[in-house]
Amino acid sequence: MKHSGAHNALEQTMHLVFLLFGVVTIGFVLLISIYLIAAGLPAIREIGLVDFLFGKTWASTAAEPKFGILPFILTSIYGTAGAILIGVPVGFMTAVFLAKVAPRSLAGLVRPAVDLLAGIPSVVYGLVGMIILVPAIRTAFGLADGACLLAAIVVLAIMILPSIISVSETALNAVPKEYEEASLALGATEIETYFRVSVPAAKSGIAASIVLGIGRAIGEAMAVMMVAGNVANMPSLFQSVRFLTTAVASEMSYSSGLQRQALFSIALVLFLFIMLINVTLNALLKRNKEK
Repeated sequence: MKHSGAHNALEQTMHLVFLLFGVVTIGFVLLISIYLIAAGLPAIREIGLVDFLFGKTWASTAAEPKFGILPFILTSIYGTAGAILIGVPVGFMTAVFLAKVAPRSLAGLVRPAVDLLAGIPSVVYGLVGMIILVPAIRTAFGLADGACLLAAIVVLAIMILPSIISVSETALNAVPKEYEEASLALGATEIETYFRVSVPAAKSGIAASIVLGIGRAIGEAMAVMMVAGNVANMPSLFQSVRFLTTAVASEMSYSSGLQRQALFSIALVLFLFIMLINVTLNALLKRNKEK
């Protein structure tokens, strides 16, 4: 009886600890949300929501400053979409290869390389991009400057690979072997089994990896700043551009007054983008489960 009572007390204590950590996590999210809203709304009210979101000119230090962030919004959307279009297929196929196809010895060599990619600081990605990728793009396309949206897309696509590969591989390895054995017993080939049985069974984990990849792509600043040119132009594949993140990072150190408030408003827009992406993907996954 004493042993049972001690066991129940320990279990209740652990429940309380887990509940406490969950509440703390939610509290952090709420604090960040409240702070960004409180810091970002004053500038939006003063500038005007339409002028702020759809204005095409950002001239924060001019005699008559303008705070239009449409170029930043479109650049972030195009850059993230481009990185996802390149990074997701490569990362997904690599995860399938490591989890289901690759010999154990080969997979043992590739996994450390993926882990190494995850551990490389973003500034190193930016430095390598500046030294190798930017000159290569300038030479290949005959540009005056290779620092452009294309360079940022390539760098972001490489940076999101570790998240997509690691999480997707974990999800694929978690699929019960019985599923695959039943498929093979019914006459399906191994490749058909992997893509028609294992992948659908692991779709929640794969979707989570894509969310992580999107979050890193849309939230990256340093590497993008080093290869994209950091000029507030409307997005073009071969033109210097500025992302939402780089707009905040490049001006926050010397900003003041309305300019500083506008930078907090940009952070609020970025935060809302990430929240919207997470909610949308979770809703799609929930709908697929119900079907």
